[in-house]
Amino acid sequence: MVNSMVLQGRLTKDIELRYTQSQIAYTGFTVAWSEKYKDTESKCFMRCKAWRSTAEFLEKYFKKGQEIVVQGKMLTEQWEKDGEKKSSIVCLVDKVNFCGSKSGKDSAPPKQNDEPVESDDGFMGIPDGIGDDFPF
Repeated sequence: MVNSMVLQGRLTKDIELRYTQSQIAYTGFTVAWSEKYKDTESKCFMRCKAWRSTAEFLEKYFKKGQEIVVQGKMLTEQWEKDGEKKSSIVCLVDKVNFCGSKSGKDSAPPKQNDEPVESDDGFMGIPDGIGDDFPF
């Protein structure tokens, strides 16, 4: 089975780092984006959770409103409140990447895991003519 998510959006608030009783770092945050079809725009939100060094990386380099690419897997959390069973879907984050424009070349933070940046915006360009044969 494949369980993989990739989200691109903006952070809805600053990252708040927390620690478990055994001093393991974690954070919960929300990524927001919008989708447009004709004149109708829908706003989408996905709750995300990150642990250990990924959580610390997020807290250090990401702020409210900043664009982000999140990679992870879908997880269903379940709990009981007032005798009623509840559930919520979250993205359990494996990796995060910078996205969008940078405030300045010298002030740009490094990518997670020291991966090389292929271009100024962090993505490789697709050469012209590639994908013209795709049926979608």
